[in-house]
Amino acid sequence: MIEQAGGPEKAFPVSWDQFHRDARALAWRLHSAGPFEAIVCITRGGLVPAAIVARELDVRVIETISVVSYRDYKNQSMPEVVKTIEGRLLATQGQGLLVVDDLVDTGKTAKVVRELLPKAHFATVYAKPLGRPLVDTFITEVSQDTWIYFPWDTMLAYAPPIRGKE
Repeated sequence: MIEQAGGPEKAFPVSWDQFHRDARALAWRLHSAGPFEAIVCITRGGLVPAAIVARELDVRVIETISVVSYRDYKNQSMPEVVKTIEGRLLATQGQGLLVVDDLVDTGKTAKVVRELLPKAHFATVYAKPLGRPLVDTFITEVSQDTWIYFPWDTMLAYAPPIRGKE
């Protein structure tokens, strides 16, 4: 565990291989929920799973929405839409659209996007309990006090054992 200001934190490191397997599992789960006209990925975390899901489901139109809520690594602020999706897709209220993100944490980001696209199908690879009700499909649920270390955020380095020498 890593000690943070708010108490202990559980680390959940995810390798590229594991993330690819989990994103493909998400595509399998989504297959029967489609077909989808387009994918809207929430950047930046949704870019990688959206690419994998788009390939697996043969969706060619991928749009992005950028919502910033983490400005300094682990301190979440009020979400701000810094890039929205094209008007044609907004006009559908999300009908026929698949929204993809890597993780739903507190649900603040998902809530902002859900308000823009209430009829869209929301999917994330990972979900935490507070945000879980805001997504329609996910693969793995982790506890709220778990910090997921995505492969694009980490480097290979020595990892000390969980229990050190006493």
